[in-house]
Amino acid sequence: MKKNAKSKTNPLTGIRILVGRARHQASALSAELKKLGATVIEIPFIEIRKPRSFSPLDNALKNLAEYDWLILTSVNGVDAMWARLASLRLQHTHLAPLRIAAIGPATKKAIEQRGAKVDVVPKEYIAESVVRSLRRRVKGKRVLLVRARVARDVIPRELRKAGAQVDVVEAYETVVPKSSRSRLKNALDNPRKRPHIVTFTSSSTVRNFMGLIRPRARGLKGICLASIGPVTSSTLQEFGLRVDISAREYTIPGLVDAISRWTTRLAPHTDSWPP
Repeated sequence: MKKNAKSKTNPLTGIRILVGRARHQASALSAELKKLGATVIEIPFIEIRKPRSFSPLDNALKNLAEYDWLILTSVNGVDAMWARLASLRLQHTHLAPLRIAAIGPATKKAIEQRGAKVDVVPKEYIAESVVRSLRRRVKGKRVLLVRARVARDVIPRELRKAGAQVDVVEAYETVVPKSSRSRLKNALDNPRKRPHIVTFTSSSTVRNFMGLIRPRARGLKGICLASIGPVTSSTLQEFGLRVDISAREYTIPGLVDAISRWTTRLAPHTDSWPP
């Protein structure tokens, strides 16, 4: 077998994959890709920052007894919320009377690691599925939604239609890391560093990526784009970009599996891939 030839255990050997998750979250995706033989390039398209004010979140946490449901839509939201609970010297036991919904398994795991119980995880890990899971349960109930500063309004809008009173509070905000612009330019312009695949794990990563490379979007020719799920794919398409790889399960393991399957199916021989 050639030096860079693939095997069943290393189907991504010789393939450079750009991971654009926030710096503190990139390791999980990168590690799984490296296990399969990929060369990983980490350049964050997104940076997590504190909101301009914690007052709305703090007020909600001080009055948790007034709520029936808590919805968390990301691990970042979990991290931020528990940090504020600690800052306010509130115990996670204050959450005990609440029913908690998590958008997916990673968020569920983050909540449970902090000692709280998760009552609902939707079948699909997107906002629309959260709504389907809760629509019949929230009529006349008060719901606290903890999320990023800028996010889709599907959950609050639809749950209000279902008769819930929904309070939306910001736990963090996402910004474009300015230092990534030159790093991304160098990676795209250097044939030895140019990625064969770019991964996108949220709509924010798509928007920020496009902001970082503008007006050089045409420079993506020959690069495959991998999406974690339908919402992210829709955002790619809004920018006129194709979706080459889409995860069946909208999780990091699902994205890794999709990349592996796609690569193996497209190019089973070293001579044909990478291009």
